[in-house]
Amino acid sequence: MEKAIICKDLTKQFGDFAAVNKISFDVNAGEIFGFLGANGAGKTTAMRMLCGLSYPTSGEATVAGFNVYKQQDHIKRNIGYMSQKFSLYESLTVQENIRFFGGIYGLSDKALKDKSNSLIERLGLQAEAKKRVSELPLGWKQKLAFSVAIIHQPKIVFLDEPTGGVDPITRRQFWDLIYEAADDGITIFVTTHYMDEAEYCNRISIMVDGRVEALDTPTNLKHQYKVETMDEVFYQLARAAKRSGE
Repeated sequence: MEKAIICKDLTKQFGDFAAVNKISFDVNAGEIFGFLGANGAGKTTAMRMLCGLSYPTSGEATVAGFNVYKQQDHIKRNIGYMSQKFSLYESLTVQENIRFFGGIYGLSDKALKDKSNSLIERLGLQAEAKKRVSELPLGWKQKLAFSVAIIHQPKIVFLDEPTGGVDPITRRQFWDLIYEAADDGITIFVTTHYMDEAEYCNRISIMVDGRVEALDTPTNLKHQYKVETMDEVFYQLARAAKRSGE
């Protein structure tokens, strides 16, 4: 199976402190991969390295086939990214945000026009297209930010706690968008602190104190730890953590 991400002993050291300590895992192309961990576990630092925003101290990794040491620009062109803050410009309109990010991702004028129109129609934002993003409800901002992050059809999209602060119904609707993107062949790499969302992933990695302590499907992890929910799996692992804050 084609690999979208390959990590082997990936490490990020800050002086004597190993924020990420020899993590190894693969992510299959088209997979929805959950990357979990309590505050201070090292998941944000790891994600920054995979997105080409920070150089590792040691180890090896490729993202979309590109080396994290030598080909960071190639990585950035082949991924999408969405954070908890949604990465939108509140003072710009819906249409202006789509055009701005589409331009950054290198879409041609024709492609951008076509993508903009179809995206607005698919999200049902025709009446809001000329409104500032600041006027939109939180759920719509979330869906718009995700759609903008994949407007260029990246090989991988990194989602950093994208559903924080929204209600359960809106979160479930957002996951419908994630499933659609995965069906279109986009690999999903997502962090979340909602354990019900962990159940939606094909596989899950759980970091503790800079290391990957567990990696498997939700069903197998619950069986391995002899519990009924992912909350209980996470609790068993996280309670052994010695550090907090990230």
